[in-house]
Amino acid sequence: MSKIAFVFPGQGSQAVGMLKDVYAASEDAKKMIDEGNEALGFSLSNLMFEGPAEDLTLTYHAQPALLTASAVLLNELTKEGIKPDYVAGHSLGEYSALVAAGSISYIDGVKTVHTRGQLMNKAVPAGEGTMAAVLGLDAEELEKVTAEISENGDVVQLANINCPGQIVISGTVAGVEKAGALAKERGAKRVLPLNVSGPFHSALMKPAAEEFQNVLANITISNASVPIVANVTAEPMTEAKEISERLVEQLYSPVRFHESVERMLNDGVDTFIEIGAGKVLSGLVKKVNRRATVHAVYDMESLQKTVQSLKDGE
Repeated sequence: MSKIAFVFPGQGSQAVGMLKDVYAASEDAKKMIDEGNEALGFSLSNLMFEGPAEDLTLTYHAQPALLTASAVLLNELTKEGIKPDYVAGHSLGEYSALVAAGSISYIDGVKTVHTRGQLMNKAVPAGEGTMAAVLGLDAEELEKVTAEISENGDVVQLANINCPGQIVISGTVAGVEKAGALAKERGAKRVLPLNVSGPFHSALMKPAAEEFQNVLANITISNASVPIVANVTAEPMTEAKEISERLVEQLYSPVRFHESVERMLNDGVDTFIEIGAGKVLSGLVKKVNRRATVHAVYDMESLQKTVQSLKDGE
């Protein structure tokens, strides 16, 4: 029997126009998006549909926009009777995974990640920190590079361990630039700046994590109905207490996505469905294991294709 994992993207996947066709095509989607606008007290959908891109990219806008996209498309997919055996998210996507597992409500999720984005921006204002993907250098070598730069006063560290040959670094703008240059000297093939507004998953986020603990204390977190593979540990979790603890740690800890995919594969998952904006994670899963079946659900057309494919047993 085939096992399915739902995986949810994080920051960097947002794009102007996201969900516009789904909003027009589905009454349920329209209702959810309108409820999200109301809960936030501003028109998030207007930013998603019309931009401008630089406003959508701000972390306190990108986070609720991405969670909304994932939650709305998840709802459309589960209406077709498709259910997961595991869920996981990449960074912010972990909150969409919690919604999928019934651990937090969609509205609590939208409000929580909006606040999370505000706290992250306060910890390191937009423009002071950044992230970059380093291609073609192993983790051990890259860790030496980031340690060397950090020792000289510019904070930078490994942030997302995505797949073989792709690791994201995070820190101050100067730290990331210097580490990127040194990584190239040490054999990295390419260094690509990411479309994010802060140094996520780095020690610079610890002040935000302390405040965020109080935010989580004010929402209902339930035990998960399906295992959530945690970013911080790459291990399944279902208990509400552990989920809450991991969400705080996740702000300043590396995202172990590569190991999370390996863990699910080892537990018998052979089909991964990426749900939300873009299809970045589908590519990462394929780089971890080329034999895995992957689908990306990011608009109405891709949703219908995925449903048909699963019903045909492909």
